[in-house]
Amino acid sequence: MVRIIFYRHKCIGCNACVEAAPDRWRISKKDGKSNLIGSSEKKGIYQALVPDDEYDANRTAAHHCPVNIIKVEKAR
Repeated sequence: MVRIIFYRHKCIGCNACVEAAPDRWRISKKDGKSNLIGSSEKKGIYQALVPDDEYDANRTAAHHCPVNIIKVEKAR
C-alpha cells in the first residue's frame, strides 16, 4: 500500500497533480483547489491509502507540485 498525504489548505490549484494522476486527483469547482479522491481529513491534512500500482503516478504528482504539499510514501 501507498500513503498519500496532502496539505490542501496550501494548494494553489495549479492542476499538476491532476495531470500526473487523474484517477486520484480532481480540481474542486467550489474553490479551485485540488481534492485527493478517496482521502480522509484530520486537522486539515488529507490522507489516502492506495494500491501500490498508483505509486509512480502520485510520486510524479508530488514532484511536480510547485508548493511541495504532497507526500507519497510506502505504507508499512
